[in-house]
Amino acid sequence: MKPEAGALRRRDGEPAFAEPWQAETMALAARLVEQGRFSAAEWSATLGKEIRRAADAGAQDDAESYFAAALRALERLAIEAGLVELQELTSMTQAWTEAYETTPHGQPVRLPASASGT
Repeated sequence: MKPEAGALRRRDGEPAFAEPWQAETMALAARLVEQGRFSAAEWSATLGKEIRRAADAGAQDDAESYFAAALRALERLAIEAGLVELQELTSMTQAWTEAYETTPHGQPVRLPASASGT
């Protein structure tokens, strides 16, 4: 079966991203580079540092550890660029974790209005 036109595919025909958050992380990083929030060189260097940190900590060299490193790199650069404060990022991460853990299987995960700032 031929892949859809424009679909991002691995060489073996499988999707390049296993989870939507992986694609969203990479798309957000690319957009922030386009907007000049940080440079492609900064993104590359920070991603490389996060991959090395994960490897030094014993993480396997696989897609899961790569995208986790990409997320950490994006968070680090967003903080350094002043796009988010560490405390805000930590609070949102905790709110999403709690929402995910308390959402019944098959239901959409939603943050309470108080957690999302709305």
